[in-house]
Amino acid sequence: MMSDSRLLIVFGIISAAFLTVGSIRLFPDEKSSFDDGSSDFMEAPGYQNGPECSVLPQNKLLLACDPSAVHIAMTLDPAYLRGTVSAVHSILKHTSCPRNIFFHFIASDSNHGPLAKTLSSVFPSLSFKVYTFDETIVKNLISSSIRQALDSPLNYARSYLSEILPSCVRRVIYLDSDVIVVDDIKKLWKTSLTGSRTIGAPEYCHANFTTYFTDRFWSDPKLSSVFDSKTPCYFNTGVMVIDLERWREGEYTRKIENWMRIQKEERIYELGSLPPFLLVFSGEIEAIDHQWNQHGLGGDNVVSSCRSLHPGPVSLIHWSGKGKPWVRLDDGKPCPVDYLWAPYDLHKSQRQYLQYNQDLDIL
Repeated sequence: MMSDSRLLIVFGIISAAFLTVGSIRLFPDEKSSFDDGSSDFMEAPGYQNGPECSVLPQNKLLLACDPSAVHIAMTLDPAYLRGTVSAVHSILKHTSCPRNIFFHFIASDSNHGPLAKTLSSVFPSLSFKVYTFDETIVKNLISSSIRQALDSPLNYARSYLSEILPSCVRRVIYLDSDVIVVDDIKKLWKTSLTGSRTIGAPEYCHANFTTYFTDRFWSDPKLSSVFDSKTPCYFNTGVMVIDLERWREGEYTRKIENWMRIQKEERIYELGSLPPFLLVFSGEIEAIDHQWNQHGLGGDNVVSSCRSLHPGPVSLIHWSGKGKPWVRLDDGKPCPVDYLWAPYDLHKSQRQYLQYNQDLDIL
């Protein structure tokens, strides 16, 4: 009998090899990997649409506004670039129509050019645009949280998507950089946002919602009344389907900023950019199946710990929390779930993981 950890490793290798959804993959030969020192990444396989895909304009300027395209927004941060590259790789691998996806990346001004160059090198046929996020608009609103990484201004860019992206983009999927997708992203894109709901995300109503806010918040009737007549549930902002038209109409960026100002004065929460979203949207979320955010695999926000996948089907795996798979793998201290991430890693050091799997004699 294999141990649970070995079974998990096998699952990761099999997933990488066989869980395609109809896209046509054109693998580059070994020479197509660039070794000139300009990048630490190998070139990704070239992905082409399957025969059932709609024919959309391949001009990037036209595709960037096409409502028939799947629009995905992510941040670009040097510290998380390896995760972003793996996430994009996993999305392209498992979707049936990879050429019909447009990526909107948000970066700080100082990193815009180099990161865009890296993406173009790793994914030569990728349709994407990199936008500059003016960090000064949010710096004075940020309060310190329990983890320094949560205080990065770029972590708050998701609150400004309606202003950063062009007005022609009506809907977008927002994804964190520490995810991999093992299902067709088109399924998530087709999520219906019923009524006036602006966001769709997996909800976790069994979580103790009160812990996301301080006693100061709950003891103030004026503040806590925001949840009156609602049934608020926790949701993770690392995976969201967002109707940007409704967001703009509801001026939700201003509402989030208002709660951040209150936080500066009252200290009503401890966790970065998440609580303002809970304050504005909890109780009014379109619930999406939990398979689209198997989150928490990075362990606790303070002390990293290994966690297992939740029971049930899996479409998206999320290493939210302190521990990131590329760090733990490089340190030689991986959790079993980190081997589900490794097959999508295009960093040149990933060859060591392949060697590890060969040593286990499971390939």
